[in-house]
Amino acid sequence: MHLKTLTVRGFKSFASATTFEFEPGVTAVVGPNGSGKSNVVDALAWVMGEQGAKSLRGGKMEDVIFAGTSARQALGRAHVSLTIDNADGALPIEYSEVTISRTLFRSGGSEYAINGSSCRLLDIQELLSESGLGREMHVIVGQGQLDRILHATPEERRGFIEEAAGVLKHRRRKEKTLRKLASMEANVSRLEDLTGEIGRQLTPLGRQAKVARRAQRIQHEVRDARARLFADDWVQASTALEADAEALVEAQEKLRRAEAVHEELTGRITELEAEAARLGPEVAASRDAYYALTQTTERFASLAQLAEERVRAASAPVARAHLRDPEQLEAAVRRLEEELTGLTERQEQARADHERTGRARAEAEAAAAEAQEHHAALVAQAASRREDIAALRGRMATARSEHEALLSRREDQRERIAQLEHRLAEQQTQLEQLTAAAGPSEEDHRAAAEASEQAEARTETTQRRLDEAAAEAAAAGRELDAARARVAALTDAMPAADGTDAVLAAFPDRLVAVAEHLQTAPEHAAALAAALGPLAEGLALTEDHGREGIAAILQTARQRDLGVVSVLTDDALGDAAEDGDIDGGEMPAPLARAAAAAGITAHWAPRAVVGGDLAPRIRRLLARTALVPDAAAAEALRRHLPAGAGPVWRIAAADGTVLEAHTARGGSADAVTGLEVRSRLDAARAAVVELQQTHERVRAGHDEASAEHRRAREQAKTARAEFARISRESTASAAALSRARTLVSTTEEELDAAREHLQHLDAREPGLAAALRQAVGAVSAALELQRQEGTEAVDAAEAERTRTADAAAAARAAETEALLGVRAAESGLRAVEQRLEAARRAVAAERTARAEVQRQEARQAARLRARRGVREMIARVAERIEVSLAAASRIREQTQTRRAAVETRVHEARSAEREHRAQLDELRRTTHSGELERATREARLESLREAVHEELSLTVETLVADYGPHLPIPVLDEDGEAAGQEPFERAAQEKRLERARRELRALGKVNPLALEEFAALEERHTYLAQQLEDLKRSRADLEEIIRDVDEHVRTVFAQAFADTQEQFVRVFGTLFPGGEGKLVLTDPQDLLTTGIEVHAKPAGKKVKRLSLLSGGERSLTAIAMLVAIFKARPSPFYVMDEVEAALDDRNLGRLLTILKELQESSQLIIITHQKRTMEIADALYGVSMRGDGITQVISQRLADLR
Repeated sequence: MHLKTLTVRGFKSFASATTFEFEPGVTAVVGPNGSGKSNVVDALAWVMGEQGAKSLRGGKMEDVIFAGTSARQALGRAHVSLTIDNADGALPIEYSEVTISRTLFRSGGSEYAINGSSCRLLDIQELLSESGLGREMHVIVGQGQLDRILHATPEERRGFIEEAAGVLKHRRRKEKTLRKLASMEANVSRLEDLTGEIGRQLTPLGRQAKVARRAQRIQHEVRDARARLFADDWVQASTALEADAEALVEAQEKLRRAEAVHEELTGRITELEAEAARLGPEVAASRDAYYALTQTTERFASLAQLAEERVRAASAPVARAHLRDPEQLEAAVRRLEEELTGLTERQEQARADHERTGRARAEAEAAAAEAQEHHAALVAQAASRREDIAALRGRMATARSEHEALLSRREDQRERIAQLEHRLAEQQTQLEQLTAAAGPSEEDHRAAAEASEQAEARTETTQRRLDEAAAEAAAAGRELDAARARVAALTDAMPAADGTDAVLAAFPDRLVAVAEHLQTAPEHAAALAAALGPLAEGLALTEDHGREGIAAILQTARQRDLGVVSVLTDDALGDAAEDGDIDGGEMPAPLARAAAAAGITAHWAPRAVVGGDLAPRIRRLLARTALVPDAAAAEALRRHLPAGAGPVWRIAAADGTVLEAHTARGGSADAVTGLEVRSRLDAARAAVVELQQTHERVRAGHDEASAEHRRAREQAKTARAEFARISRESTASAAALSRARTLVSTTEEELDAAREHLQHLDAREPGLAAALRQAVGAVSAALELQRQEGTEAVDAAEAERTRTADAAAAARAAETEALLGVRAAESGLRAVEQRLEAARRAVAAERTARAEVQRQEARQAARLRARRGVREMIARVAERIEVSLAAASRIREQTQTRRAAVETRVHEARSAEREHRAQLDELRRTTHSGELERATREARLESLREAVHEELSLTVETLVADYGPHLPIPVLDEDGEAAGQEPFERAAQEKRLERARRELRALGKVNPLALEEFAALEERHTYLAQQLEDLKRSRADLEEIIRDVDEHVRTVFAQAFADTQEQFVRVFGTLFPGGEGKLVLTDPQDLLTTGIEVHAKPAGKKVKRLSLLSGGERSLTAIAMLVAIFKARPSPFYVMDEVEAALDDRNLGRLLTILKELQESSQLIIITHQKRTMEIADALYGVSMRGDGITQVISQRLADLR
C-alpha cells in the first residue's frame, strides 16, 4: 500500500488543478521559503480527515480556500483528492485503488467521497484507521510536530504508540461504550427511583380505587332512584297536560265563534262609519257652496249699484259752444256783457248751493261710514263664527282620524292575531311531525354505542398485544444488538497480524490458519488451545501438499525474521485410542475410569472439536488428550491414570496448565489465543444468527399484531363514525325539536302580546269615540247657532249701508253738480270775458272748440254704451247666482238629514258591539288562563326534560321506557347481584335516594379517576420493572465488552510498547553513538492508563531530562521516538516536513541512515531544503511561486537521470 497521486485545486496557494504522482520510495519536495511546500503536507492531512484549523496553520477552516491575488479572483471551494494503491489489501475495501476526496465550499458546506461515492468524514477516518492511519495523524510529521512531541505529556506520548498499534480505535469505542454506560446508569438510577416511587404510590391509590368502586355502586343507586322519580314526574305531568289540552281546545272553539260574531259587528260599524265619513265632506261642501254663493250675491249687488251710478254719470250732456261768424261778434259781445252780469249773479247763487250741498254730503258720508262700520262688524262676527266652526270641524276631523286609526290598528292587530294563530297551528303541527318522525331511536343509539365500545375494546386489546409484541421485539433487538456488539468486540479482540500471517500470505495455496478452519466448543476452547500450544495460532498444510515445501516455508520465516512458525503437517497423527474410533464420540474407558476415581469432570479432547476442515486431523492429534477445568483437576486426573508401557495421556486445563509424561507447562495466564477468540466468536455469531431468527420471528409477530391493530383501529374508526353519525342525527333531531318548541313558545308569546295589545286598543276605543261624539256635537251646536242667527242683521246692515251709501253718493253728486255750477258760472264768466276780448281772434279757436266738443260727445257716448253693457251683464249673473243659491240651500238640508240618519245607526251598532265585547273578553280571559296553565305545564315538562338530559344524559322517552313507574324495580344484594324485584312506590324511592346520598356523603371526597389511575399505574410499574431488568442485562453485557476490550488493549499495548522500546534503544544508539536512551512507563501496573517518559542520555553527558538537552539533541530525540514507532508498527507511508532543518551535517547523515531503513518498508514524502536529503530521493518535486502568489510545481524522477 502506498500513496499514488494527490490532486489539489483551490487549496491555499494551489489555485489551479495540480497533481502529484508518488511512487514507492522517497519523494522530496523542494523549493524556496513561502513557495507553498508545506501546503502539500496540509493538503494530505486535510484530505485524510484533519478537522483542526490550527493544525492546518489557519485561523478558521475556510482559510484553506484560495483567497485570491491581485491577478486572480478568489475561488469558491477547495478540493483535494488522494489516490492510494491498495493492491496488497491493507485497506479493508475491495478495490485495488482507493480515491479519497474532500471538498470545502466557502459557504461552509463540505463533501466527502470514497471512489466517487459520497460518504461521511467518519467513514474516511474508520477506513484509514484499519491500516494504522488514525485521527492523530502520527504518519504526518509537520512543522512543529517534533516540538509537540517534546512537550507532550506522558499520556499524549502513549497516544502516539496506541495509534500506531491500532489500539486507539478500541479506546475510542471503549470511551463511547463508557458514555453509553454512564447514560444507561443514569437511566437505571432514574428507573429505580421511578419504580420505587410508583410502588409507593400504588398502595394509597389502591385504597382510593376501592373507595371509588363503592362510590360507583352508590352513584348507580342514586342515578337509578333519581331516574325513576324523574320518570314518575314526567308521567304525571304529561297526563295533566293532556287533560288541560282538551279543556283548552273547547274554550278556544267558543272564543273563535264569539270572535266571528264580534268581527261581524265590527265590520258593520266600520261600514256605517265609513258611510258617515263619506257624508261628512258632502255636507261640508254643500255648506261651503251655500256660503260662497251668498257672499257672491252680495258682491254682485254692490257691483250693480256702482254700474248704475256710472251709467247716470255717463248720461250727463256735454256743453256745446255756439259758433258765430265775425259779423256777429260785436252783437255777441253785447250779449256777453249782459250774460256776464247774469252769470255773476248765478255764480253767487251756485256758490251758496255748493256750500249747502257740501254740508248735506258730509252728513250723508258720516251716516254711510257708520253703516259701513256696523256692517263690517257684523261680517267680522260672522267670519269669526265660521272660523270657530272650522276649528271645531278640525278637532272633529282629528278625533275621527284618531278613532279611525285606532280602529285600523285594532283591525290590523286582529289580522296579526289570526296570522299568529295560523302560524302557531302550523308550528304545532310541525312539532308533532318532528316528534313523530324523530331521529335514530335510543336502541339504535345504544347499539351504536355498544358497537363503538366493543371496537374500542378490541383496539385496546390489539394495542396491548402490539405493545407486548413491540416490547418483545425491542427486547429481542437489544439482545441482538448486544450479541452483535459482542461479535464486534471479539472481532476487534482478534490477535494482531504477526509472522504467521506473513507466511500464510506467502504460501496461500499450501497453508491454512488452524484457528480459522477449526470449530471448538466455547467452554473447552481455552483448554483445547493450551493442549495445542503454539499450533493453536499456527498453520496447517493442506491435504494436497502433505509435507512438501515445509522446509521452504520455514526458510521463508527465517529469512524474513518472522519469528517461530508452527505448522501442522498431513501426517500429524496422534496415537489412536485404544477404545476405538475417535470420531465415534465415546470417551476412552481408562480416561472415564480415572475421572470417576478422581471425582472430577474430564472431557476427551476429540469431543471438544466440533467441526471445521481440520477437525479430523486435530482429533487424531489430540486422541490421547484430556481436558479439565483447572490445574488441581489435572493433577488429580494424572494420579489416577494408569501408568505403564501404553500410550501416555496429555492433560490440558482451561487455565493454561498442560501435564505430559515428563513435562509440565503453565503459570500466569497468557494472552487470549486466536483459537479461543475464534471459538467465542463462532459462538457469538451462532448466537447472533439464532437471535436474528428470533428477532425476525418476533418482528413478524409484531407486524401481524400491527396489522391486526390497524384493522381494529379501522373498525373502531368506522364504529366511531357510525356512532357519531347516529349521535349527530339524534342531536340534530333533538335540536330540531328544541327549535320547534322554541318557535311555538315564541309564537305563543307573540300571540299573547298581540292579544294584550288588542285589549289595550279596545280599552282606548270608547274614549276616542266619546271624544269624536263630543266634537261632532260641538260642530252641530255651532252650526245650529249660526243657522238660528241667520243673515237678517247682516242683511239689514247691508241695506242700511247701501241706503246710506246711496245717499252719500247722491249728496256727493249734488255737491259735485253745485261745484260744477260754480265752476261753470266762473268758466262762463271767464269765457264771456275771453270771447269778448278775443272775438275777433277766435274764429279758428271757435272751430277747434267745436271739434273738441264733438270728440267729447263721442267718447261719452262710448262710455255710456259700455257701462250699460256691464250693468246688464251684472243683472244676468245675479239672477243665475240667486238660482244656484236656492239649489245649494236645498242640497245642504238633504245631506244633513242623511248624515243624521247614519250617525243614529252607528250609535245603535256600537251599543250592540259593546255588549258582545264584554262576553268576548270573558271568553278570552278563560282561554288565556287555560293557555297559561298549559304553558306552565309545558315549561315544567321542558325543564324536566332538560334536567333529565343534564343529570342522566337520557331522553325522556328512554327514561320512561327504562325507568317508568309501570316497571318493577330490581333489588340488589351487597355484591351488586340481582336478588329480586319490587313494585314502584314513590315514597320508597325517595327514601332510597336519600339513603344513597347519605352513604355517598359519608364516603367523603372520592377520586373518580382512581380506578383508571390505579390500573394505568400498575401497568406502568410492571412495564418499568421489565425495562429495568433489560437495562441491567444490557449494562452487564456492556461491562463484559469493556472488560474484553481492556484485556485486548493491555495485550496489544504491552506488545507495541515492548517493540517500540526495543526500536527506540536501537535508533537512539544510531543517532547518538555511545549514548543511552529508553522509554519508561509511568505506571507499569496499569497498562490501560500509564504514560510514557523518554529518557535520553547522549554520550559524555549525565543528563536525562529532555529540557536539559540542546535544540539539535532534542530534535534528534523526538525523531528517534517517531522512527522507533515507525519501525515497531510500520505504516504504508510517512510525510515529514523539514524535520532535519535544525540538524548539522553529521547528525543529518545519521538521520538519513535511519530514513534509508524506513524506505525499505514504507513510502516517504519529505519536505526539505537539504541537498543530502535530496540525494537519497527517488523523485523530486520543485515548488515555486511567481509574483502572482500562485504555486507552480515541476517534477523529476531521479532514476531517469542516473
